[in-house]
Amino acid sequence: MKDKHKRKHADKQPDAAPANGALKHGDLPSPLPDEAKSQQIGKDVNYDKELARLQVELVKLQEWVRVEGLRVVILFEGRDAAGKGGAIKRITESLNPRVCRVVALGTPTEREKTQWYFQRYVPHLPAAGEMVLFDRSWYNRAGVERVMGFCTDAQYQEFMQSCPEFERMLQRSGIRLVKYWFSVSDEEQERRFQDRMKNPTKRWKLSPMDLESRKHWADYSRAKDEMFAITDTKNSPWFVVNAENKKCARLNVIQHLLSQFVYRDLTPAPLELPKLEKSKYVRPPIQEQNFIPLVYR
Repeated sequence: MKDKHKRKHADKQPDAAPANGALKHGDLPSPLPDEAKSQQIGKDVNYDKELARLQVELVKLQEWVRVEGLRVVILFEGRDAAGKGGAIKRITESLNPRVCRVVALGTPTEREKTQWYFQRYVPHLPAAGEMVLFDRSWYNRAGVERVMGFCTDAQYQEFMQSCPEFERMLQRSGIRLVKYWFSVSDEEQERRFQDRMKNPTKRWKLSPMDLESRKHWADYSRAKDEMFAITDTKNSPWFVVNAENKKCARLNVIQHLLSQFVYRDLTPAPLELPKLEKSKYVRPPIQEQNFIPLVYR
């Protein structure tokens, strides 16, 4: 069965690795699929206007999820600095945080390390009418933990065997599961790392582990390919996002996410603002309140 999965993905492999073991184009196939049919940002479509249009559709989807009591889980995985966080931000910034929330778990505690591996993720799964976006997920075990030696071979093999069944359990319970892998070349990743190091507002995004990952580029590629061979299933496929251009990736992933659901526009009708009723109440002197300094006017 494993060999069958490997043959299935043989056509999706990136260009052959150079002599130094680094993949020439990272995880990106060449040429890119559907490139000829794409709309060019700045020429055929305005990024800000298209993003605004798609965000209105996301609000419609959110209302459909809420009213119909759907449970939705969306996984965002991929290379460091591939743009997962930026895409998540554009998806959620117009949505109700009570309906759509983001889960980004930190390093497991000593107690969590002794639990069933999937246990720390289960409490964050959605109830009826909720969408949960995982900024990295249980696939850490097949990626960073595997490459950096944070799990044993036995733990890794157990995960690879259990993960497809775990996801089938989620789906049998009624959860809609969508998995995205953000793909970026080594050259573009380096450019973004350099930008983060120079920009004090982005420097927090870099960790020693991110920098260490640069030494293991080919190892991460191998780990990703092995993960896809087992977990890219018919019922729970991986959707790969070409993330070389951040703006394109954001629009493409939102457009694709919307296409995964059949929904109707259930956004509430415009409300009529009632007239403000002013009573004869006399308020205390405004000077008694502590106002912040007007540094900007």
